[in-house]
Amino acid sequence: MPASKAKTAILDVLRSEGYIDSYQLDEGVKPQLTVKLRYHNGAPVIEELKRVSRPGLRIYRQASEIPPVRDGLGVAIVSTNKGLMTDRAARAAGVGGEVLCTVF
Repeated sequence: MPASKAKTAILDVLRSEGYIDSYQLDEGVKPQLTVKLRYHNGAPVIEELKRVSRPGLRIYRQASEIPPVRDGLGVAIVSTNKGLMTDRAARAAGVGGEVLCTVF
């Protein structure tokens, strides 16, 4: 896929949470990202990835209003003024922001 700073930040969060194995940035005229997905017993670790905020309807939440994904089994990626982080990290830091997507 075409590379961007936002995509690499999202991939960093997914890698730190254990949803992907790794990713590679191929430099060139048009930088490309190659993502290596993680599997467990032959099944993909990512069962569902939903976009929450979109250009036509941005979803902003305060730290106390960010809901846990599937009772804490999943993760929401939140764009804050301190960078992209998980919903748990945003609540712990006490910062809110734009909820980009949820992963389960």
